[in-house]
Amino acid sequence: MPTLHWIGKDKVINHHMDVPFKVLEHSYGFDNGTQTDHETNSGNKIIHGDNLEALKALLPEYEGKVKCIYIDPPYNTGNESWVYNDNVNDPKIKKWLGQVVGKEAEDLTRHDKWLCMMYPRLKLLQKLLADDGAIFISIDDNEQSNLKLVCDEIFGGLNFVANIIWQKKYTQSNDAKYLSTTHDFILFYAKQKVFIKSIY
Repeated sequence: MPTLHWIGKDKVINHHMDVPFKVLEHSYGFDNGTQTDHETNSGNKIIHGDNLEALKALLPEYEGKVKCIYIDPPYNTGNESWVYNDNVNDPKIKKWLGQVVGKEAEDLTRHDKWLCMMYPRLKLLQKLLADDGAIFISIDDNEQSNLKLVCDEIFGGLNFVANIIWQKKYTQSNDAKYLSTTHDFILFYAKQKVFIKSIY
């Protein structure tokens, strides 16, 4: 099976194990649309905080129990003017990369940074999935090929189900002299493909 190598991979491949466990503390809930400070026992959770730490905090209660995961990670377009910085250039990410990857972090390309950020998160998501669970990951052309190789490594190439293509916009003209990016991808992996054969 082909594997993807990038600067910093050796530092992040097991980083998910180094992330400290943090206890989720209840601070508020919603009862009939009204915010309340008491437990509502709805079974739902809204978690504020770093997503890597949040995923690790979910493991004690949910490891191997989640049936369906959908994530919409940064597409790594290089755009820094959106609501969030999509250039993997945020000061928090830079600080994290410096701590985890070390001096090599200074030489990382945009794609190296993105892969370093994604790898430990995908490892934790894989641990959360039930045996008959599935994960769906939205992505565009910037990182689709890298994401596919990393997911093959983490989830296993045999657990790849489909690369779903969805049309995100329609072109105004059918003029062949212009190229128009009108679609994105959703990578679909199973924890164990044998358990979800009836889906496809």
